[in-house]
Amino acid sequence: MVSGPVLDEKAYVRGGAAQTAVKILIVGHFAVGKTTFVGTMSEIPPLSTEETMTQAGEEIDDLKGVRGKTTTTVAMDFGRLTISDHVVLYLFGTPGQQRFVQMWEDMARGALGALVLVDPERLADSFAVIDLIEQYGLAYAIAVNHFDGTPIRGEEALREALDLLPDTPVVTCDARDENSSASALITLVHYLQDRAR
Repeated sequence: MVSGPVLDEKAYVRGGAAQTAVKILIVGHFAVGKTTFVGTMSEIPPLSTEETMTQAGEEIDDLKGVRGKTTTTVAMDFGRLTISDHVVLYLFGTPGQQRFVQMWEDMARGALGALVLVDPERLADSFAVIDLIEQYGLAYAIAVNHFDGTPIRGEEALREALDLLPDTPVVTCDARDENSSASALITLVHYLQDRAR
């Protein structure tokens, strides 16, 4: 009988302290930076299910507007971030392709909210993602992930283009930058706290 490593509470909770686990989804369309975001924010080595893209996927995955993409998430990304002695965030990054959408429903169970990553050059690709998150009844914030050379759009233009409610938070970030990504997560957490009051 082969068994995996035995992980006690201390493997997941710093110092074994009593903490509240908060499940947050990191969602977005294909190639928007979800894996990078989870990797940037996780205090543990993130679980990543990135696989090399093959010729079989060329007709399925739309690479238009995507520069240098050679891998894709085939299940999920997972990371952890302790934000206080009492609260730890569990970050679940969803795959972006339409063929993996069935997994989203399972991943959405128990989630308190979602951070929706958006590429300012491919805003239309975010419509289906936002529709799904709203269908699951999750509160969400929008984080516009600015890649090198992408145009900076004003918040009002983004709100109009994405047809957002006035209270939906909109922030900009760079998924590669820890401070920028942390700011986006903090915005979402504050929004969730305000809704819970």
